[in-house]
Amino acid sequence: MSNDIYLYNRIMGKHGDFNMWFVFPGPESFALSSLGYMWLFKAIDSEEGVNVERVYDDLKTTDIMFSDVNLIAFSISFDFDYLSVFKFFEKYNIPFLSNDRGEDYPLIYAGGPVITSNPEPYKNFFDFFVIGDGEDVNTEAINLCIKNKNLSKNEKLKILSETNGVYVPNFSRTVVKATKKLSECIYTPVISENSFFKNTFIVEVERGCANRCGFCLASYINLPIRFVPYEEIIYAIDLGLKYTNKLALLGAQVTAHPDFEKICRYIHSKIKGGENIELGVSSLRVDSFKKEIVQTLVDAGQKNLTLAIEAGSERLRKLINKNLSEKQIFEALDVAVDCGLKGIKFYGMLGLPTETVEDIQEIINLASKIKSKYKGFDVSFGFSTFVPKAHTPFQWFGREDEKSLEKKSNFLKKELHKLGIQSTVTSPKWDYYQAVLSRGDSKLTEFLIKVYEYGGKLGAYRRAAKDLNLNLDYYATENYSYDKELPWDFIEMTPGKEFLIKESKRLLEG
Repeated sequence: MSNDIYLYNRIMGKHGDFNMWFVFPGPESFALSSLGYMWLFKAIDSEEGVNVERVYDDLKTTDIMFSDVNLIAFSISFDFDYLSVFKFFEKYNIPFLSNDRGEDYPLIYAGGPVITSNPEPYKNFFDFFVIGDGEDVNTEAINLCIKNKNLSKNEKLKILSETNGVYVPNFSRTVVKATKKLSECIYTPVISENSFFKNTFIVEVERGCANRCGFCLASYINLPIRFVPYEEIIYAIDLGLKYTNKLALLGAQVTAHPDFEKICRYIHSKIKGGENIELGVSSLRVDSFKKEIVQTLVDAGQKNLTLAIEAGSERLRKLINKNLSEKQIFEALDVAVDCGLKGIKFYGMLGLPTETVEDIQEIINLASKIKSKYKGFDVSFGFSTFVPKAHTPFQWFGREDEKSLEKKSNFLKKELHKLGIQSTVTSPKWDYYQAVLSRGDSKLTEFLIKVYEYGGKLGAYRRAAKDLNLNLDYYATENYSYDKELPWDFIEMTPGKEFLIKESKRLLEG
C-alpha cells in the first residue's frame, strides 16, 4: 500500500466523464522525483472536469481502462525517451503514426524540454505538442479538449492550433513559446518513499540562467531568468518540512536568486535551532561559492558538491561564455575545505568548438595543481561530449568525429588516473545519436521506428541508418551556415535567431 503524502486537497469523487492518462516514459521512481511532471499532474488533478491517472513504464495495471481514455499526454525530458513512448504504443496496440490513428483513438500529445527545443523528429507520432512552460498552456489545452469532446479530431486540433504555446503539425504555423511568470513557487506536490530521491521535497527557486553558455539548452529555452518571490519559497519550505526533513533547491542558477543567501540563512537558523534538515542543490557556480552558502549545505549533511567548469583552459571557457578564472576555482576550493566539505566533482565538456589538444592538457594541469594543493580532499571529474542543441549559439556547429573524441576521452582518463583522480566520460557513440535527434527533422520518422524495432541499442541505430541509406552525419557532425533554414525555426522564443547568430559570432571571435 502506498504511503504517498499529497500536499494539496485532491478533489475526490469527481463527476466528470473525461479521462486522461499522463504518461512518464520511465519508471515510477523517476516520475515521482520529476518536479515538472508531478506539478503538472497536480494542476490536472485539481481540475474538476478531468479524471487523470499517472502512468509509468513499470506500471502493471491502470485504474482507467484504455478504452475509456479521452486524452494521453507524455512528459519528455530526454532525447531517447521516444523508445519508451513506442514501447507504450506497442503495449496498448496504438499505431505509431498519428495519421494512422482514427477517431477511435484518443488525442495524444507531448511536452517537455526536448519537445520545446525541437519537436520535428517526433512530429508524426503525436497529434499536438505543448511548447514552453506547461503550467498554464497545458491546462488550457486539456480544457479545450474537454469542452470540444464531441467534435472530430480534426476540428479539435484546429481549435488547439489557435492556442498560444500549442503546436499542431497538421496546421503548421509560427508557434510562440509559452513563458510563465513565476509568481508562485513550484514544489513537490506528492512526497513519496518510492521516489528516486526518497521522501525529498524539491523547491524551484528560479528558472533559467543569465550566464548563457553557448552550448546550454537549459539556459536558452528558459530565458529570461525568473526568480520565485522570497516569501513564496519560505512558505513552500515550511510546508515541506512538516512532512519530511529532506529539502532540495532547484534551478539552473540557484545562487543568482537575489535572496539566496537569505534563504540559506533561514534554513541554517532552523538547523542551529535543533531541526534535523538534509539540504541539497543540483550544482553551484564557482563564482557564487560563498562561505555562508556552503556552510549551510555542510551543516545540512552535504559532503560533496558538483562544480561546473565546462573546460580546462580559460581561453575555451571564455569562448563558451563561461567567464571563469583559475583563481576563482581555487578560491572556491579554499571555501569548500574551510567549510568542511569532503570533496568536489568537477563537470566539464569535451569536443567544444575550436577545442585543441592544449585545452585538454589544461584540464590535466588544473587537476594536478588541485591534487597537489588539497591533499586528502576528494576530487573527481565527469565529462560529457559536446552535443549541438537547438536555440543555442552553438546550434550551427557539428560534433567532432567519433574517433577523435574517443582518443581525447581515453587520453584524459588515463592522465587523470595517473594523478589518482577518478573520472567518467559519457559515450561519444551515444552522444552522436543524441546530436542526431537534437538537430533532427521529420525525415527521421521511419528511422526512429526501425531503431525501436531493432532493439534500441547502438547497433540498431547503425543498422537502421544503413537500411534507409541515411546520412546521419548531416545532423550530428556537419557545420551549418548561419543563413540555413533550421527545422525548429518556426518556434519563436526570446532571444530570437538573429541574436543567436550575433552571439555565436561574438563568442567565436573572442
